[in-house]
Amino acid sequence: MLLSLRRRWQRWRRSRPFWGGLFAVLAGSWICVLPLAPLKIMLQQGVAGIPSVLMGIVMIVLGLTAWFSPPQRSLAGVLTTLIATAALVLSNLGGFLIGTLLGILGGGLMFAWQPHADRRTGKAGTTGTAESAKASPPPSPSPVPPPPTPHHDPQGAQP
Repeated sequence: MLLSLRRRWQRWRRSRPFWGGLFAVLAGSWICVLPLAPLKIMLQQGVAGIPSVLMGIVMIVLGLTAWFSPPQRSLAGVLTTLIATAALVLSNLGGFLIGTLLGILGGGLMFAWQPHADRRTGKAGTTGTAESAKASPPPSPSPVPPPPTPHHDPQGAQP
């Protein structure tokens, strides 16, 4: 039971931009929490702190979007990076640079992530030695290339 639960978790985590989403959620949380800090720590508070909270919430939503809707990862990654950069100016130096750096890292990881495509396998049992090359005839060239491997990514990413 525990082993199957762990495998399901690993399969879920590997089938989406997990780390990019995690960094975006952490960045959004950090930027969102800072306006609630004591006055001695804050640079902006009150009405001027509203953009901080809004940008933090949007970054959290974008991180969750990357987790639960991987086909939207490119848009979420670009928007996360832009919001993290805007937070540098609008939100207490982007969460004292921590939120901005986490947001840029998370957005880049979300944008760069590609779904795992199954590897094409050759014939089973061939070792690639000279004897096996002599035993099997060389493949004849076909005039029509094989169709591409079906891919579940609607944006057309290739393996």
